[in-house]
Amino acid sequence: MGEVVDAALGDVGVPRQTGPQPAVERAGRDGAARWRRPLPPVEQVRPGLWSIPVPLPWAKPAHVFVYVFETSTGPFLMDAGWDFDEAFDELQAGLAMIGMSVADVRGVVVTHAHLDHYGLANRIREASGAWVSLHRLDEAMLRHFEHGYADRISELMIRAGAPAEMTERLLAGYQQPAPGLSRPDILLEDGDRPDIPGWDLTALWTPGHSPGHLCFWEPTNRLLFSGDHVLPSTAVGVSAPEEAVPDPLGDYLRSLARLRSLPAEEVLPAHEYRFTGLERRLAELDAHHAGRLSEVVEGLRAGASRVWDVAGYVTWHRPFRNLRGVALQNAVMDTMSYLATLEATGAARSEPGTPDRWRLIEP
Repeated sequence: MGEVVDAALGDVGVPRQTGPQPAVERAGRDGAARWRRPLPPVEQVRPGLWSIPVPLPWAKPAHVFVYVFETSTGPFLMDAGWDFDEAFDELQAGLAMIGMSVADVRGVVVTHAHLDHYGLANRIREASGAWVSLHRLDEAMLRHFEHGYADRISELMIRAGAPAEMTERLLAGYQQPAPGLSRPDILLEDGDRPDIPGWDLTALWTPGHSPGHLCFWEPTNRLLFSGDHVLPSTAVGVSAPEEAVPDPLGDYLRSLARLRSLPAEEVLPAHEYRFTGLERRLAELDAHHAGRLSEVVEGLRAGASRVWDVAGYVTWHRPFRNLRGVALQNAVMDTMSYLATLEATGAARSEPGTPDRWRLIEP
């Protein structure tokens, strides 16, 4: 998933697992885009805990789950959705179905700063006075979203050795800046417990998809709120390496490893569907990334030295030459991250330039 749009790459298939039966049936909305599938229903996940699907303005992923915690002081939300009118209307309708309103919301816990999770937070705060929380490393990302990532993407594509026409095509369809993003009221760190009366949530810092991504562990019901860190059938992308975050894939893999100690009964992700079998899913993701790292090594061994050429050796959800838009951007960024992990482990070395050149360090 990218830094602006969570366009996930690398489908790692597992059998679909069904969650609880719908507690509230949901009617479709008039005027929905023709390509959009009907939203899932509003569901009661556990007593006092609900999931509300909020639409996104593209086909895949089509929605983000906003989780609602009932408390003695009013509802608290986890994640908010993309800031557009249909999403806000659906959130209001979902809350009304369970006897609440946006004006009642007391706090919004955001797993990470990507705008399909953070975007609506300010509108919710303006309507309710609720606080908004985020990890400090992702607060810094908000400045990038305000100014747009076009310069950053152009730089990355040049370093990757991408053909100029591909870079121009990518930038032509790039997401516009999002000026005026509000800042969070509360900065959460690893181990912090957001103040949600009657609920015992612990923040788990799980960097990789974003530098400050947070999962949340709820021990009473043994639930893991996984944000975008662990999805049931998709391997999410990681952020591109930079000076402050030189090995984002390594960070991601270490973040997966720390979840193995959790006795989770169910995982509640921000996209797709709830699932069981956390240990199995973690093993699948490890194997997926190990396979791609092997493909990157084979590309280097075959003589590829530019990121653009190495990416052609990796198995994406479709051949690299057929990727376009955000999928292409993410493939390039992920390839950079695989190479950065090889460098961090001493298996490869980069020679910075225009473009960068990479080579294996054979034992």
